[in-house]
Amino acid sequence: MRGIDGESSSIGFLRRLSWQERRPKVVVITMISQTRMLAGLIQLGVDGVIDKRDGLEYVRDAISEVEAGGCFLSPCVAEAVSHLPATSPARAGVLSRREWEVFQLYAHGLPVHEIADHFGRSRKTIATQKRSGMRKLGLESEEELVAYLQQVGLI
Repeated sequence: MRGIDGESSSIGFLRRLSWQERRPKVVVITMISQTRMLAGLIQLGVDGVIDKRDGLEYVRDAISEVEAGGCFLSPCVAEAVSHLPATSPARAGVLSRREWEVFQLYAHGLPVHEIADHFGRSRKTIATQKRSGMRKLGLESEEELVAYLQQVGLI
């Protein structure tokens, strides 16, 4: 989900919400399939995660489980996080505004040198911002970045 109040992602909002002494129960419904990002959501303390591909029939199950004090993971999410190696850190990163802008332009097909020209920055700076954003999200390849951009609706 795109960010709230102009943020680049909703992770910052979820993180602030998790710090609240009395917070509502939170069930996230997502198309994100990157294992480390899903694990990062769980690590943030959300009460449930439903993969949209599993279908909305799991919403009722999630609400029941969460109301009973449990944590609900839909089948695709449970399967994905079960394969996360212990040495692979969970990631629920918050992108900077510029990292998000670089991702948006990249999603529109602009290469790094054109993004650099757009912002009046060096290619190296833009490449660093792109790599930094990928690292925050636990993305290790261009293919994973493109899949993420598709999942969040930028492509």
